[in-house]
Amino acid sequence: MKLYGLIGRNIDYSFSRKYFSEKFNNENIDAKYRNFDLEDISQLTDIIKEEEIAGLNVTIPYKRDVMLYLDRLDENAKEIGAVNTIKFEENGKLAGYNTDHFGFRKSIEPFLKKHHQKALILGTGGASKAVAFALKSMEIEFKFVSREPREDQFSYTDLNKNLLEEYSVIINTTPLGTFPNIQESPDVPVEFLGKKHLVYDLIYNPAETAIMKMAIKQGATAVNGLRMLQLQAEKAWEIWNS
Repeated sequence: MKLYGLIGRNIDYSFSRKYFSEKFNNENIDAKYRNFDLEDISQLTDIIKEEEIAGLNVTIPYKRDVMLYLDRLDENAKEIGAVNTIKFEENGKLAGYNTDHFGFRKSIEPFLKKHHQKALILGTGGASKAVAFALKSMEIEFKFVSREPREDQFSYTDLNKNLLEEYSVIINTTPLGTFPNIQESPDVPVEFLGKKHLVYDLIYNPAETAIMKMAIKQGATAVNGLRMLQLQAEKAWEIWNS
């Protein structure tokens, strides 16, 4: 029986274990999936020594730090600067990939209209880099929004009516609004949203976050991150078995 798993911290809530366990059961795959909850990324070395692992997913907060423990990076993962999938190659080497950008692009494409030319990415963590990579591949201009912005980024206080008229796609890559803190939301002036806006929240639990609810009330389209997670998981499975 092959062993797959997820490395991260405080990951009992994880989507991956439930998804892959159900997949293995439904498709009669002789495999199991475990969560490896690590206090520190350095523990990865011991896990690899102790367990015979066929493939790993990586989640918060190790998508960047894990790259130091890999022998090879896929070109896309290298450009993004974050890894969410580790392949155990036949030569014993570890290869890092990023499937988040694939999942995001394929899941947002059905909702994009011709006027969706510019996007705001809320947050600057590992997931935001994959989103930026996907937007670039779709030729959609974007700017990051951060609580501590660099010179080329917006702060939340910069967000006003004029700016939100220009940027009609808003993507939340922060954890604000995740269960159980479902009342939280990024500090976006939602009163300036309207029918032309698309709000995409990478969060999937709850299915409708606070910012999504407020956007819908303003007539905007709002989408959660569940489909992205499903697509990135299937892409990871494809990589492990390639």
